[in-house]
Amino acid sequence: MMTSDPMTSASASTSAPVPTPSVLGADAIRGFTPPSNCLDGKTILVTGAGSGIGRVAALTYAKYGATVLLLGKTLSKLEAVYDDIEQAGGKQAAILPLDLQTASFADMQQLANVIETEFGTLDGLLHNAAILGALTPLEMYDIDTFEKVMQVNSTAVFMLTQVLLPLLKNAANGSIVFTTSSVGSQPRAFWGAYALSKQAVEGMSAIFTQETKNTTALRFNCINPGATRTNMRAHAYPGEDPRTLKTPEDLMAGYVCLMSDASIAVQGQVIDLQPKS
Repeated sequence: MMTSDPMTSASASTSAPVPTPSVLGADAIRGFTPPSNCLDGKTILVTGAGSGIGRVAALTYAKYGATVLLLGKTLSKLEAVYDDIEQAGGKQAAILPLDLQTASFADMQQLANVIETEFGTLDGLLHNAAILGALTPLEMYDIDTFEKVMQVNSTAVFMLTQVLLPLLKNAANGSIVFTTSSVGSQPRAFWGAYALSKQAVEGMSAIFTQETKNTTALRFNCINPGATRTNMRAHAYPGEDPRTLKTPEDLMAGYVCLMSDASIAVQGQVIDLQPKS
């Protein structure tokens, strides 16, 4: 007959309960003040890292201690970001040239194998790369353009997520962040394939969340950066004064928060970084 050890019982009865991580609200995520080195020890892949929000996110993640993997189609732009990280004293980044418009599933699998071989782990994935396509009625939308937009903004996002899931699941607190748009949540006339692709991304995040939340520590969320001073915004609104818009640097608190352990209880959310009042 087994008897309990009185010392063990006493220890068990007096041990403090493990605290439940707090669920940050959207305001807390937008107003997050990143502690120094809050991403230290994390390896984060950023798509579309050569320019715009992706470039600034990569530099910011490096600033807070992450090892950043730079994915994009233009090698010279990735090399410039790599050099900026090095000059700022960040951890050595890695350049992963890949054109999401033409990349096959086999290309994605090869990329995952390279990351596993070279780094052994992956803690975060920021899906930032996207193309605008045409702003025109759906009944007139060019089919080739439609396919390109859906490939870059949705299909490639799915394939890359799927091949990297094993690595991300092995992370202590893995985070996948999809970039969405206001037209992803509220489709708008003339935004065509871009709006449909962002609806797909938001649905993807929700489904992945439901399928993994009880079996892994992995979390999926979407960020809507809102009107931001980028080349894509300038193409969509050519008559707009860019000086009236926030810069990518202005929005980085939310991007850092969702990659840091401060947000480990945030799952399946769409975070608007510039909500309309």
